[in-house]
Amino acid sequence: MSRVWEIPVHDSTRVRDARIAAREACGEAGLAAPRTAIAELVATELATNLLKHAGGGRMVANLVDRPGDGAGTSVQLFSLDNGPGIADVATALRDGHSTAPGSLGAGLGSCLRSASAFHLYSLPGRGTVATARIDPEPGGRGARTEQLPAGGITVALGQAEQCGDAWAWVRSGTLLTLLLADGLGHGPKAAHASAAAVAELRRAAHLPPEDILRRLHTALRPTRGAAVAVAQVDPERAELRFAGVGNVGARLRDGESWTSLVSHPGIVGAYFPAHVPVRRVPWRPDSLLVLHSDGLPSRWAPPEDHRLLAHDPSVVAAAILRDAGSPARPVRDDTSVAVLAPDRRTGTHDSRL
Repeated sequence: MSRVWEIPVHDSTRVRDARIAAREACGEAGLAAPRTAIAELVATELATNLLKHAGGGRMVANLVDRPGDGAGTSVQLFSLDNGPGIADVATALRDGHSTAPGSLGAGLGSCLRSASAFHLYSLPGRGTVATARIDPEPGGRGARTEQLPAGGITVALGQAEQCGDAWAWVRSGTLLTLLLADGLGHGPKAAHASAAAVAELRRAAHLPPEDILRRLHTALRPTRGAAVAVAQVDPERAELRFAGVGNVGARLRDGESWTSLVSHPGIVGAYFPAHVPVRRVPWRPDSLLVLHSDGLPSRWAPPEDHRLLAHDPSVVAAAILRDAGSPARPVRDDTSVAVLAPDRRTGTHDSRL
């Protein structure tokens, strides 16, 4: 899943680039032609909206595991901007509504209808974040998509094709485990290390976080190594267990406050500590966990908007990435953000639209 696409959208020629990126992502994921056509449509509409309504922004395409059984790969599209925002999102999603002269106003509505899952968050004066997932197969007419408990976004340094960061989440029985790996350095070798961590997680998700990290250390020895953080929710105990080795950051929201969860120094696959501390904290219905690589500025501010925090985790992750950087503070590394929320198995595209 190391291949990423990032397209700055500041003129009409970049709309075509966004469409091509969606097509390439679908090809990498092995999606059939009808699903690829949907991805191209959604990418075109989102990129066009960036120009018409936000004065520009950026599109990102990631490959993610298909939700549920994990068989197959989905394409996740992101649209990020710092434009004027949308005052009434529900109205903007209705066909025929547009603030742009001469527009049919079908763009966001068509995204909502076409994507396997579509989520939109907008704040007047602050901009808009949209995420659209295209699964290998349609869910069926009128199908409803459950909100996933985890979501994330990755971008590569200098818009490179391969990202040395990777994240994944896996269910094993009642346990739900989220991993974020930051391969040492950049490029294909870093991507190989983080991909190896994700592959091993799928075989070891039944283990506690400290044992998962030990398994990862063995699996990553042939690679250059990675910083890795593992968070595991045990719903029967209403507990979150966290362990990390290296410089992956973690912030936990409990109630109205944010707490940092600290990883242990070292490199998984190279310099593994003799003892891995495990942090155990309560996991409540309003808890939220953010994992991020060191590409995110160290002084990033956690979001406080309750509407954002109640959104799909993919939206929260994308908004954090958007708001943490700026032209004055460009990222200096591959960057990834992954968010874990309470598992709400409800069937909806997004109840907060």
